[in-house]
Amino acid sequence: MTHQRQSSRETLRHLFGFDNFRPGQEEIIEAILAGRDVFAVMPTGGGKSLCYQLPAYILPGTCLVVSPLISLMKDQVDAATTQGLRAACMNSTQSSFERGDVLDRLV
Repeated sequence: MTHQRQSSRETLRHLFGFDNFRPGQEEIIEAILAGRDVFAVMPTGGGKSLCYQLPAYILPGTCLVVSPLISLMKDQVDAATTQGLRAACMNSTQSSFERGDVLDRLV
């Protein structure tokens, strides 16, 4: 078992409360942790969020997620902040000032 796999499994247990990954999640997360570009297509309820949330805890830097659903953005930001991550979203309902504030906090 690689060090990254141990780290991802430990993070899975300690922060998310799961003992095992869903099908495909571990391979996606391992690829992200290895620094490879990843394009993952999974069904609704397949555990896509974990595939970027877990590496965001392990890796330094900023994690950028693009989503077409404003309600999902809000849910994801709420979940991330509850877990102790700094998170924000930008969408079409925000003023230019609000979007600028998010961009300023990224740098």
